[in-house]
Amino acid sequence: MTSDPPARRTPRPRAIPGDASGDAGFDDILQLLGEQLGEAAQTADPRTQRKLKHVSFEYEADHRAVHDMAGDAGYSLASNWFTQLLAQLAVANSITKSQLCVFLYVAGGQARGTGIARYTQQEITDGLNRLAEKQGGKKITRSTVNRAIRALCGYNWVEQLGNGLIQLNVRLWFNGNSNAQHAVLDELASQHNHDLDAFPNSVGPEQVQEELDLVFDQQTRYGRRKRTG
Repeated sequence: MTSDPPARRTPRPRAIPGDASGDAGFDDILQLLGEQLGEAAQTADPRTQRKLKHVSFEYEADHRAVHDMAGDAGYSLASNWFTQLLAQLAVANSITKSQLCVFLYVAGGQARGTGIARYTQQEITDGLNRLAEKQGGKKITRSTVNRAIRALCGYNWVEQLGNGLIQLNVRLWFNGNSNAQHAVLDELASQHNHDLDAFPNSVGPEQVQEELDLVFDQQTRYGRRKRTG
């Protein structure tokens, strides 16, 4: 006959060194506790472990809510600085009404993740006149739209790509996430030979660039270079 194997010995707590009258041995307590928990996990017989059955898991709802925006044209993300500056320029008559209207219409029509709006000048004209035609109000002409686009290109707010494509300055207004924006910026930098004064870096009119320079001056500690225009 074979004898039964010796019973497995359960590890006993070790003596705790240190002074029992205070907290001098507190760190040693934590160390020993961690060691003993580790030994218990290693020596536990897997045959004695119980398996959970019929266990259900509950998951919390994703708290990333979808934007609830008016209309069916999606949403855009704009520079807060630039949005307020647009209003200031309009009040100061530093940009024309047609330039402001053309830019806002084009910015609101950009394809998500690209900064590109697919509009011909006639389509911009027709789009801006849609409400005026219904109400019999004053309408904008295509020649005025043409002059406004040329001015906006001079400000580096937009850039014409040809074939009815207009590239928005995605540092001012962009429909998409940050990864897509950086991808567009990298592509634009490559197209313009990484010129710091080229689109979309230098922003006009002159007073806009002066304001932008002040912003960059405040960010020099982050390694941003001051841009002049």
